[in-house]
Amino acid sequence: MCGIAGVVKYSQTENKINNDVLKRMSDVIIHRGPDDDGLWMNEERNCGFAFRRLSIIDLSKAGHQPMHSKNERYTIVFNGEIYNHSDVRKELLKKGYKYKSQTDTETILNGYAEWNEEVLEKMLGMWGFAIWDNEKKELFAARDRLGIKPFYYTIQNGYFIFGSEIKSILQFPGISVEPNIDEIPNYLNLGMSSHNSTLFKNIKKLPAGHCLKLKRNGQIEIKRYWDPFNKYYKYKDLGFDDAKELLMQLFNESVEARMMSDVPFGVFLSGGVDSSLNVAVMSEMMSRPVDTFTVGFKELEKYNELKYARKVSELFKTNHKEILITEADCFDILEKLPWYEDEPNGDPVCLPLYFLSKLTRESGTIVIQVGEGSDEQFCGYESSLRDYNIYSKYLNKYQLLPSFLRKGIYGASSMYLKNTRKLDALEYIRRASLDEPFYSAGNPMFSVEHLKKLFSSNYQYLTNKPIEYAKSLEKLAFQMNPEADFLQRNLVMDITFRLAELLLMRVDKIGMAHSIEARVPFLDHRIVELSLSLSEKVKVPNLKETKSLLKKAVETKLPKEIIYRKKQGFWAPVNEWFRNEWFDYTKQKILTSNMLKSGLFRKDYIENMLNLHREQPQNDGKRIYSLLMLALWWERFIK
Repeated sequence: MCGIAGVVKYSQTENKINNDVLKRMSDVIIHRGPDDDGLWMNEERNCGFAFRRLSIIDLSKAGHQPMHSKNERYTIVFNGEIYNHSDVRKELLKKGYKYKSQTDTETILNGYAEWNEEVLEKMLGMWGFAIWDNEKKELFAARDRLGIKPFYYTIQNGYFIFGSEIKSILQFPGISVEPNIDEIPNYLNLGMSSHNSTLFKNIKKLPAGHCLKLKRNGQIEIKRYWDPFNKYYKYKDLGFDDAKELLMQLFNESVEARMMSDVPFGVFLSGGVDSSLNVAVMSEMMSRPVDTFTVGFKELEKYNELKYARKVSELFKTNHKEILITEADCFDILEKLPWYEDEPNGDPVCLPLYFLSKLTRESGTIVIQVGEGSDEQFCGYESSLRDYNIYSKYLNKYQLLPSFLRKGIYGASSMYLKNTRKLDALEYIRRASLDEPFYSAGNPMFSVEHLKKLFSSNYQYLTNKPIEYAKSLEKLAFQMNPEADFLQRNLVMDITFRLAELLLMRVDKIGMAHSIEARVPFLDHRIVELSLSLSEKVKVPNLKETKSLLKKAVETKLPKEIIYRKKQGFWAPVNEWFRNEWFDYTKQKILTSNMLKSGLFRKDYIENMLNLHREQPQNDGKRIYSLLMLALWWERFIK
């Protein structure tokens, strides 16, 4: 796990690549790699790399980056882990390649020299890396299949500039810092910017499962290298029992692979099915107790899952540590989060996650297993199951009505509901009436109907941006599999956006704020290929139960009181906090912010929402949190 950054000059403009610039790009992400750093420029000074190292594999100086191939044709900076690197290494040794280290970095370097971009198909793990080809004067970059690791870039003034975090890019001279207005509705709707853009104008993301090639003339080629549907659709006819058996086999293999480490490792334990399964499988494979970590709230115990985490810890005899946090603790870090996140993340879970990561690092653990990805694959949210039921029972039939009739129904409903608190119901009717994708990425913060009230008259056109984005995701899903059912389609949309850019980036950014590496066993690409292929009847045989397949699969691993307890979810009590000590601060920050002065939003609507929340006619904590984070980000980066 590391932090990377770099610059390629492809025009005849004045050269700004030097060690001082590269050092600034490196120093600003020291939290991603406090153990070592490295700078490199080629002789022509048209390419330079910066690197920060968090030592996980081969702790010796042999793991120093940037790393060069034997003939010095190729130079790499790499962030991530390749869990099967020893197997790929054996294959390369047979072909005559020599090694100086035990690192996975060197295996990627040699693998690219041998197979070029096809090396990606051989790799099991997570990565964001860049390789400079000094013979062709070309840059090759790639992001892992699921987007567990970030890769940002921009093209400005004849330079291609990239980094693990946006703040590295911002250190380069002459970079413009402007808000990307078109992405703000996506953030407000779904909690994060889209999979190929950011909230910074002209700064982009390399999408998950894609690679990039920068030619010497500045031309960029971006292509998808991972298509799970086309490759593994053979699972489509798998029955429930066979799917259950294969799932557990793949999960065991995934956990075992992710225990590769030369430093202490453990598990974030909530006491839910996903984290508990991580503990159960690791306990079977380890000779020492598993280190487990849990966070809870001192003042609002109803949000805690501590008793379940303690039961699992006791059952598997883990070395368990807890931290209890307060409203005041979380208030103190509000203004820190935008710095570590680069872009605002609309999920309040970032607050307890910050302290959980801090506890882990202070306990001496550097690598952590997390449970992200299970709910999205196996219909684990109550909202997902509700949406599936509504769609399968009602809305797919409603969409058979003539278009003019459905539009009329929506028009009448809008007149009746738009000034009530039933905007979420109106959201369902609109999508079904106007043939919009039935996709909400969990529970949207500001639905399109809410956005219509939030944006000022000059920016009403922005309310359609989440619809346009959802349509583009749905189109992508159908391109990958024209026969995809409702759950398969939504899973493709989820792994393209929500998993990569909301859930995984919260884990990466908050974890790396404390220099810890997070590994995600449920997002082994082999498991995702399986889950994508399974039919609705196999994945959700019982329309009343979330995660039916997974729960049945783990009955031999976990007690039923853990498996079948009511899902509570990892959360932060922002509804309560925004009614207490946070209210005055939040109101002042939002209503006097440069964000609001931009004219984007209706001040009266926001003020009314804040007051109604405090008076308790409605719970708008999640919406308020997303606006506060946007205002704090604007203050920190946009000024």
